[in-house]
Amino acid sequence: MEYDPIKRKLGIWFNRKPFLRKFFYKLLDILLLRTWHIKKEIKRWGKLTTGAKTILDAGSGFGQYSYYLSSSSEQWNITGIDVKEEQTEDCNTFFSRINRKGVHFETGDLTVFRKENSFDLILSVDVMEHISEDRLVFDHFYHSLKQDGVLLVSTPSDQGGSDAHDHEEGSFIGEHVRNGYSIEDITEKLSGAGFKDILVRYSYGKYGQLSWRLSMKYPILMLNASKVLIIFLPFYYLLVFPFCLLLNTLDVSIVQKSGTGLIVKAIK
Repeated sequence: MEYDPIKRKLGIWFNRKPFLRKFFYKLLDILLLRTWHIKKEIKRWGKLTTGAKTILDAGSGFGQYSYYLSSSSEQWNITGIDVKEEQTEDCNTFFSRINRKGVHFETGDLTVFRKENSFDLILSVDVMEHISEDRLVFDHFYHSLKQDGVLLVSTPSDQGGSDAHDHEEGSFIGEHVRNGYSIEDITEKLSGAGFKDILVRYSYGKYGQLSWRLSMKYPILMLNASKVLIIFLPFYYLLVFPFCLLLNTLDVSIVQKSGTGLIVKAIK
């Protein structure tokens, strides 16, 4: 199933006014469980750092994480990079309209992009599963970080990530080049790039998986079946929203023994 066309259409609708886009970001923050995990890690990082910092949002997409980062501190300078020129242009226009001067976006390929010793933090959220040359990208991340800089990654795991439950089954998301990483695989690749203090934990345990089906998978399947069903989505979300909040809270609060997602922290 192709996921990007739906995201693009929703983005166009919510991009009509700045307040609609901010509302869209808020919806993503609430519904996307990975956002809960990433924001938790960013808050931890922010408490341990002071002063001006440079951050790379690697695979910035709609810019929701750059928006959150720029809202967290006026001293943080954020660079977003994405392979899609229309998205980087759109993000530059929006952030200029809301006067976020410390944020800018560039069009670029992460298999090429590299700025030696430039960033205190690199954020990569649900990007690596789209890139076949992952070792090359991890190497670029390592060299682009300053000494003691931090890499934060969210990506599907091999425990059913991308909603594929065996090695032969295809990804639910058609744009993925791999269904997910094992903890051992991503640790070995990051270590090979030079990273130290690599911490990997599961996300999307049994509670998170149910939340994902209710908040993302089933609505996407409905929209793929018929665009007319979009008129029923607000009523659907009114019904499932309280359950998703509870499930997300449980997933973030409990240490997961397994899960379909991975949250990775590595230090240069």
